Amino acid sequence: MRDDLLLEVLHDTATAVRAALDGLADWGDAGTRAGQYWSDLAADEAALRVLDRAGLGAMSEESGPHDTDRDVVVVLDPVDGSTNASRDLPWYATSLCAVDADGARAALVVDQASGARFEAIRGGGARVDGRPLQPSPAATLASSIVGLSGYPPWYFGWKQFRAFGAVALDLCAVAGGRLDAYVDCSPSAHGAWDYLGGMLICQEAGASVVDAWHRPLVTLDHAARRTPVAAATASLLDVVVTERRRFVEHPLWARERVDAAALAADRAEVAEP
Repeated sequence: MRDDLLLEVLHDTATAVRAALDGLADWGDAGTRAGQYWSDLAADEAALRVLDRAGLGAMSEESGPHDTDRDVVVVLDPVDGSTNASRDLPWYATSLCAVDADGARAALVVDQASGARFEAIRGGGARVDGRPLQPSPAATLASSIVGLSGYPPWYFGWKQFRAFGAVALDLCAVAGGRLDAYVDCSPSAHGAWDYLGGMLICQEAGASVVDAWHRPLVTLDHAARRTPVAAATASLLDVVVTERRRFVEHPLWARERVDAAALAADRAEVAEP
């Protein structure tokens, strides 16, 4: 499938999600598992129907893997920020990232409150509603507005912070210069569906996204969790990653210290001749 046709399928998927949400009478807790809302279930069903019809595999936050042996698998969060949506807070999105053997290939994040559509194709740049995205020139924490997910153990030097509650849109805000950086403050809390769409959009816009512990961000393992960190510039990213890694000095992040040590040991073992 050509890149433009693949992106068209992603747009069709997000449109189907919007139609499902428009017909929803109850945006509350579905009672299925913690943090799952009726909006999540309705959006997931609508999205999977479009993706399957297009011959694509899927890996969804809500329902897990579907036909992941196909050449292209779409990693999706049908409603990223569904808690916001349930409370009528206008910061929630549909996040879609098509992954092939070479990694993230095409991404679409649709702000389902405003209708803005952020898209990217690997090697083809990033846009919002047809306009190129441009990160800010911020190079220091002291001058930066930083998006947070979770609560940090201490103030780590930002000018201001924001906590909006939808990772995909937070990353798009970095890509477009509305935020200068983004830090996941929780220990390995986010699945690939949360960040992959925003990751590719950031990268194609010229911003940087990494896992705080240098694990690969592209994964089709539904159980895998990562700690995404993003910044508008490489110099700012270095500072932000350093500050995020310091969290292990706090007792509440003790488990993350153990995880980091195990990861370092695994790398050393792989590096041995």
